Amino acid sequence: MSNLLLLFTCLVAGVLLRRSGRVADGGHQALNAAIIHLALPALTLRTLHGFDFEPSHGLPVVMPWLLFALGALLFALAGRCLGLQRAQIGALTLVGGLGNTSFVGLPMIETLHGRDGLGLGLLIDQLGSYLALGTIGVVVAAWYAGDGRNAPSARVLLTRVLSFPPVVALLVALLARPLPMPPLVDAVLGRLAETLAPLALLSVGLQLRLDALREHGRALALGLGYKLMLAPALVVAVLCLAGGDAGMVSRVSVIEAAMPPMIGAGIVAAQANLAPRLVAMMVGVGVPLGLVTACGWHLAFELLAR
Repeated sequence: MSNLLLLFTCLVAGVLLRRSGRVADGGHQALNAAIIHLALPALTLRTLHGFDFEPSHGLPVVMPWLLFALGALLFALAGRCLGLQRAQIGALTLVGGLGNTSFVGLPMIETLHGRDGLGLGLLIDQLGSYLALGTIGVVVAAWYAGDGRNAPSARVLLTRVLSFPPVVALLVALLARPLPMPPLVDAVLGRLAETLAPLALLSVGLQLRLDALREHGRALALGLGYKLMLAPALVVAVLCLAGGDAGMVSRVSVIEAAMPPMIGAGIVAAQANLAPRLVAMMVGVGVPLGLVTACGWHLAFELLAR
């Protein structure tokens, strides 16, 4: 309960700091840099160094890719029926199709299950959500921006993925698995990793915007309806029909499937000029709402899987 209170406290603190003018616009970028270059790599190194990989982890890693593909199809079809602009559909495909499996997902997993589920959560984030964004997500952004002919080459995409600090940390953790972790290094990585949750939610609070609701109301409802309701409902239904129990793998999968829109996907969409105000609304409304709905889906799955 204290961890959940910490998340909401940091979220509200970020909002208040921005509204009071004590933090300038764009101040969240420094926090994001600290998270991406320090906190998340430290957590990845420390958690995955001794993580026991199992065949059952394969499907959870594939899950973000499948939900992204399904979302792309849904937004393309429903967007045309609702008369949405091409840029709006592109924004929804990116921000509504990919979940915030690191900034919000990892703190949520730790809040509900402690550190036991963090290893799988990191795999889902790095090999699932982030890898999808860094490859097909970049191509989708270029295509919807009307620049499909200049989409990044495979070499450029591979360079971007392999140079991303958390991915570098993941590779180092896997290569260093046979070596023992020195206690001093483990302690330093642990202290850095502990900053992930408060910094991430503080960053989200600093970016939270509630304007442009009238302008993008239908698109917002479509995007959040899929990301917060339909996508986790599908995952819960598949797990229940498959006869899965409420074990750690299933629980983490449900939490990550229920995550609100990804901030990183929002950055990619905004840089491609895909309805930036809609992107800000998806993240600003989706993150605090997603904290509530994710808890609801987690509880619902535990009740159904009994």
